[in-house]
Amino acid sequence: MKKLLFALLVCGVFALPALADEGMHHEDLTTAQVGTVNFPTSCAVSVQRPFERGVALLHSFWYEEALKEFESIAKDDPKCAMAYWGIAMSRWHQLWNHPEADVVKTGMADIKAGEALHPKTQRESDYLAALGTFYSESEKKDYQASATAYSDAMERLHAKYPDDHEAAIFYALSLLASEPDNDTTFANRKKAVAVLEPLFAAQPDHPGVAHYLIHSYDKPQLAQLGLPAAERYAKIAPAAPHALHMPSHIFARLGLWQDDIQSNLASVAATRKTAAMHMGGEGHQFHAMDFLVYAYLQCGKEADAMKIIEEVRAMPTMKNDMYGSDYDPRTNALSTFPANYDLELHHWSDAAALKPVPGAHSGDDAYVYYARAIGAARSGNANQAAQDIAHLDAIHKTVVERKNTELAEAIADEQKVAQAWLDHAQGKDEQAVAALRAEAEKEEATGDEPGSIPAREMLGDLLVDMKRPEPALAEYETDLKFNPNRFDGLYGAAQASEMAKNTAKADQYYAQVVKVCQGSNSDRPELMRAKSLLAQK
Repeated sequence: MKKLLFALLVCGVFALPALADEGMHHEDLTTAQVGTVNFPTSCAVSVQRPFERGVALLHSFWYEEALKEFESIAKDDPKCAMAYWGIAMSRWHQLWNHPEADVVKTGMADIKAGEALHPKTQRESDYLAALGTFYSESEKKDYQASATAYSDAMERLHAKYPDDHEAAIFYALSLLASEPDNDTTFANRKKAVAVLEPLFAAQPDHPGVAHYLIHSYDKPQLAQLGLPAAERYAKIAPAAPHALHMPSHIFARLGLWQDDIQSNLASVAATRKTAAMHMGGEGHQFHAMDFLVYAYLQCGKEADAMKIIEEVRAMPTMKNDMYGSDYDPRTNALSTFPANYDLELHHWSDAAALKPVPGAHSGDDAYVYYARAIGAARSGNANQAAQDIAHLDAIHKTVVERKNTELAEAIADEQKVAQAWLDHAQGKDEQAVAALRAEAEKEEATGDEPGSIPAREMLGDLLVDMKRPEPALAEYETDLKFNPNRFDGLYGAAQASEMAKNTAKADQYYAQVVKVCQGSNSDRPELMRAKSLLAQK
């Protein structure tokens, strides 16, 4: 259920010193800044280094600068067919979005332009043809089919050129991009890992290898295996904002909040620095800030989370972000950051009073009504909760009509969770327990990253509310295996243990709450209580 233009000198928690090198562009980036790539082409010798830099930018999803690089190569060497492969690759933001019709049309034109130059090698023709498979299939408007067709083509290319490491790496990425929705087998991820792990040992400075390993392991069942790549990637491409952020996907999965925070602080700083240099990708910071808000709320740094929210409120509207569409990521942040803040801190009345953000997309509005419904139900206002769920239902119907199946499913899940809390408020406890358990099992089977409070943790909260501490403790402990070191999960387990008269286990969990928040200045009531109880021992 889940992401400040530095050039405008927005001030706040991440304020940076003035930069003297505002004229820097992609052509100034070195391998030490973006990683080492070896991708020989038949293009002019003068564009070989820029071409490999462009591929390195692709591997760190810095699509805005990659596009500029390949467009520049096409001008400098008009006969370089592979420049158009790079341009077309820059338009499809694999793992982030499904390209819109105009992007597909433009990408197909890029492929045809490259093919019209009659590539000098069969390998280059094969690269263009493989990517052309995606764009030609995408014209039929079936993303899953087109992504799978491209992956199949890349598998053949990889088999044909087994010594071409780039073919292997882009094949691994294609496996991740073509992963079926709600896959519980992780089959594509495991195939990608089998390709990437040997390359990680052979090419430790390659940005794509470390990056795609992190994505491959970005599931609670696999996250521990991704720690070496997470610890390496930011060192490989320290100038790329996404490279600095991406390790936090593993850190967050493992509950390593301080590592998570440092990773995303660095990403935001890099984004603002490059924006000040007139480089693209300002939108990258919002995804990093989303992770920051989440991490801060787990370790007693609520004030820092609120500083981010206030900073976003003071920022200007932004268009054309990293997703390549007419979308303002700030609007998403204004919708979700305050909602998550209130839900995580159990500020139920504040959550119930949240307002939809003008101009927000359907998914953002849905999330606000989801938070409102839970806040209303948990603060005893069943009538408002029912009204908010009705709003959710109306949004869901609109999204279904637009045939946005992924978003429709996410909103349907939000409806079920919100309805469970309304059921509880109305005394339908067993119905509520069954609904939350079903959602928890779904989240865990697919390894979905929770947008806020995991359903299993909510189930524990519900059972505590119902004065059933033993089953509540079992739910918390199950959840902590998937979402370690979450504040509410730890505190809930401690509280349930205390209610069940299991003093030793209560002390253990209260101690973990205090440890996770070590060094914070939080006055959160739960943390104060944990400290007080431990001090009495």
